Amino acid sequence: MASVSHPSALNLLKCSPTPLFSPDPAPFIFFFPERSCQIFPVSLRKTTHNHSSVSVTAKAKGETKEELIDQPTEDSVRLSNSGSPTNSSRLNDSNSLGIKEPVFEVIEVRSDGIMSRKKIHRRQLLKSSGLRLRDIRSVDPSLWLTNSAPSLLVRDQAILLNLGSLHAIVMHERVLIFDYHRRGGKDFLELLMPRINPKNYNGGSCMPFELEVVEAALLSRIQRYEQRLMEVEPRVVALLEVLPNRLTADILEQLRISKQTLVELGSRVGALRQMLLDLLEDTDEIRHICIIGRNCTLVKGNDVECAVPLEKQIAEEEEEEIEMLLENYLQRCESCHGQAERLLDSAKEMEDSIAVNLSSRRLEVSRVELLLQVGTFCVAVGALVAGIFGMNLKSYLEQQAYAFWLTTGGIVAGGVIAFFILYFYLRNRRIL
Repeated sequence: MASVSHPSALNLLKCSPTPLFSPDPAPFIFFFPERSCQIFPVSLRKTTHNHSSVSVTAKAKGETKEELIDQPTEDSVRLSNSGSPTNSSRLNDSNSLGIKEPVFEVIEVRSDGIMSRKKIHRRQLLKSSGLRLRDIRSVDPSLWLTNSAPSLLVRDQAILLNLGSLHAIVMHERVLIFDYHRRGGKDFLELLMPRINPKNYNGGSCMPFELEVVEAALLSRIQRYEQRLMEVEPRVVALLEVLPNRLTADILEQLRISKQTLVELGSRVGALRQMLLDLLEDTDEIRHICIIGRNCTLVKGNDVECAVPLEKQIAEEEEEEIEMLLENYLQRCESCHGQAERLLDSAKEMEDSIAVNLSSRRLEVSRVELLLQVGTFCVAVGALVAGIFGMNLKSYLEQQAYAFWLTTGGIVAGGVIAFFILYFYLRNRRIL
């Protein structure tokens, strides 16, 4: 048995209660209640065997007390030859902490048209794509609430696409598609596969694989927006023809739903348009797209340096193609956004017209109510006079035969005269 003596001497604190020792063999931590303690010399001896043991000897006033604390080697930290913890110990530590590494289920499409479904760990994805953890967050499907804005991030070895329900990582000769079962992923695959299939082209694709993927992603997203615009436009036009003559609850509800759809569509198309504008203004990002997969670098002044002069010429030509491609889809976004805004403005104007029409009707109703109130007031005055003469009190008029007709005619004439006086007064004041 090999033993190693501790180079320094420690002091053991002896208190009234029994000391509590930490389960960790090195270093030793003693916990005591707040009581008076005595200090005694301590010697440590560490032995290496099937278990690690520590002998603690305390001497005080001629008394010797020795305790043996056994620690199994499984709880100790194993070190490699270089002195750092091994991968197994790190894995055990992460498992003991309950940390589970995320696993992404993706579809991998290669440049030769081969498509496969696989599960990939986040760490493996970072190593294979050369990305950082903060880059993965932009395409992580679990963070779709915080990543609602469209984005196209260019890195040294990959392009990250976040276009609504489409999340993908484009690398040299392959692309990883997240959430492939959603509408955006399905539309993207339907457009991408015919483009990269060698059977559909004589001599292969005319553009690099990365550009084909980016164009298919933009095309699928813009076609989706144009399709939604074509669906909502006939409904809005039909509603504008019917309104404001037919004001029913169903028609007003359809107008509200159509307006909400136009607002959402305009917001999404506007965000995509802004992304394309920012990308066109940033020439550094465009040149990064051109040099992906090539032995080229960007130097000061945004110049491209390549090991092979031919690659530099190809990269410059691709830069022009990328700008033309982005400008083309920017124009389509502008057209779609402009049409959505025009329909939305028409719907808002129709709502204003409906509000004016309803206000006019409410004004007419109010006028009728006011006339009825004036007439009621005049009749009430006549009823007051009739009530006065209806009292069982002698007024000496009941003995006259003409008193009834005189009183009745006076009540009717007074009511009519009072009604017209009030009516012309309200007309002069522009109340009616």
